[in-house]
Amino acid sequence: MSARDQVVALQKRMGESIIGQEHIVERLIIGLLSNGNLLVEGLPGLAKTRAVKSLAKNLDAGLSRIQFTPDLLPSDITGTEVYYQANGKSEFRFEQGPIFNNLILADEINRAPAKVQAALLEAMEERQVTVAGKTHKLPPLFLVMATQNPIEQEGTYPLPEAQMDRFLMHVLVEYPDELSEGQIVALVRSEEKDEETSETLKAATAPAAPAAKEQQGRTPQQAIFDARADIHKLFVSDAVSKYIVAIVFATRQPEKYGDSLKKWIHIGASPRASIGLDRTARSRAWLQNRDHVTPDDVRDVAHDVLRHRLHLSYEAQADGVTANQVIDEVLKVVAVA
Repeated sequence: MSARDQVVALQKRMGESIIGQEHIVERLIIGLLSNGNLLVEGLPGLAKTRAVKSLAKNLDAGLSRIQFTPDLLPSDITGTEVYYQANGKSEFRFEQGPIFNNLILADEINRAPAKVQAALLEAMEERQVTVAGKTHKLPPLFLVMATQNPIEQEGTYPLPEAQMDRFLMHVLVEYPDELSEGQIVALVRSEEKDEETSETLKAATAPAAPAAKEQQGRTPQQAIFDARADIHKLFVSDAVSKYIVAIVFATRQPEKYGDSLKKWIHIGASPRASIGLDRTARSRAWLQNRDHVTPDDVRDVAHDVLRHRLHLSYEAQADGVTANQVIDEVLKVVAVA
């Protein structure tokens, strides 16, 4: 079974348990393949937590959930040195924190103070943590999905723009449609019934039997590494490369593309945006079973890669112009060379 077949099967299994939110499933897979991290924003109850838990369930990977609160300390995430004394000897040993896992759900990241946010962002960027002067490497397969709640701002610590730039994509999660919501209710009802049946069977069987069953059907981590190797081989034409750069430069030099963009954009996207567009467009093309990247791949991921990297002007905010509208205009005026 090829790496693509395994990843597509992983995406399909996730989609079966997350109805009406195909976008976040695809973005999670693209983030995993692109070796990046996601900032996910949406109202409560829109399957943000369920999505990353489904990924961990169907992938041979561990999951840590960190609930961010105002009283959280950096050591609660990274771990700390603990003093041990035994057999007449004493020493400090490093006790790993929850960040030492494959998948990290940073729930409501904007509820934690700056020092805690910085500890997480260092791990995201460097793939390591430093405690008591010692550096500790994180697992090779590592993805952070941080969530934000857009309706509760009291007592929160919004991420500075420069720190938001560390996220590969900023994914917005919307309400499902009416048909999907009815299917969600039916799915949860079915899951509750299955769980109740499973608990009944578990009481009558050996403890080892359910554990062995849970390992079946999980995608191995090697499939992700193989997929990343395949993605690096994808062909990106000069025209597509120039298109990516042109999109980013349009956010930095908006005056060249019309009065509207000049009025709306205060500060444009950083070079991380160009890198992110290239990586995610290649991952998207690979998922579409193509050996080359097209401008449509770039346009498909542009909003998620750019929306948190644009600093809009006061005029745009006063006029109610959103980052999505600005990106729509950028894509409209920037042509493929």
